[in-house]
Amino acid sequence: MKDVIPSQFRTAVAARLAILVAASSLAAAASPAEFLGKPDEWFASPEGRRTAAYILSWQSGQGSWPKNQDSTRSEFTGDRATLKGTFDNGATTGELRFLARAFRATGDKPCEEAFLAGFDHILAAQYANGGWPQYFPPGRKYHRHITFNDGSMVRLLEFLRQTATDDDFRFLDPPRRAAAAKALGRGVDCIVKCQIPVRGTLTVWCAQHDEITLAPAAARAFELPSLSGAESAGILCFLMTLDHPSPEVIRAVSAGAAWFEAVKIEGIRIEKIDGDRKVIPDASAPPVWARFLEIETNRPFFCGRDGVRKYDISQIDPERRNGYAWYGNWGESVAKAYARWPYRR
Repeated sequence: MKDVIPSQFRTAVAARLAILVAASSLAAAASPAEFLGKPDEWFASPEGRRTAAYILSWQSGQGSWPKNQDSTRSEFTGDRATLKGTFDNGATTGELRFLARAFRATGDKPCEEAFLAGFDHILAAQYANGGWPQYFPPGRKYHRHITFNDGSMVRLLEFLRQTATDDDFRFLDPPRRAAAAKALGRGVDCIVKCQIPVRGTLTVWCAQHDEITLAPAAARAFELPSLSGAESAGILCFLMTLDHPSPEVIRAVSAGAAWFEAVKIEGIRIEKIDGDRKVIPDASAPPVWARFLEIETNRPFFCGRDGVRKYDISQIDPERRNGYAWYGNWGESVAKAYARWPYRR
């Protein structure tokens, strides 16, 4: 497929997307991706091989890795049957990129075999409608929902696009590369179908959607169905990196960019004072966006672990008020990317 989008534009958007996703995964441990800039000689060195061995030891029987664990610093020595892998908080795709690089540099078969197991696991985990749960098999709780939260599905789609097209993954057999491309297409279709219409106008996305109906869905007690500023920004930035976007994708991005412009909040800044997050009036502050907004009204809301919706951040408990990203500059990345997007309306 010919790339008609300028390479410098795609690079810039991808960089912003990486920053956005990394910032949203506040609880994530150090990533194996931090080693990808090292030369091939490092991967063949004792330190590189030791790091690969550590990563291999953390792989679950399904082919995935657990979240919030630094798989690069020490060997897993527990019962491997207890390892529970996920796609949440950056887990699995970082380890797979490391192993692919290690195999290309060293030819070590265990790295290739573990990569293929993880790659096949990602393909197997995709729902027929194109979405992914937080982990697979997904169980019966909210983890089964199609998960945009913290950039989970976007990371999988970025990974599959790379495996389908980049020379770095040329060791993959043609059927697997073709399967990655098809999975990418189904995932994009799923994103488009999940975009939430309100009174006939497309808006953005919830952090998670029902895996059957595609309707906005709840997750943890403080994560109610909503229009999500954080997750939707990552989705839009990803869609703007696609080659030859369909009319449906162009419509989705245009509507999403308009929504972000409409719901930006001006005249306030968010500051921690004596360890407590406060909203301070400030006419000179740059715009901010709420993490969650009511679907029918675009009204920002906040929620503690009691699951009760509030419209003032000061009204929720301090643990959630200060332990969750309720406001952010997510719309800036959307506006900058959209201003340069060749297909903008």
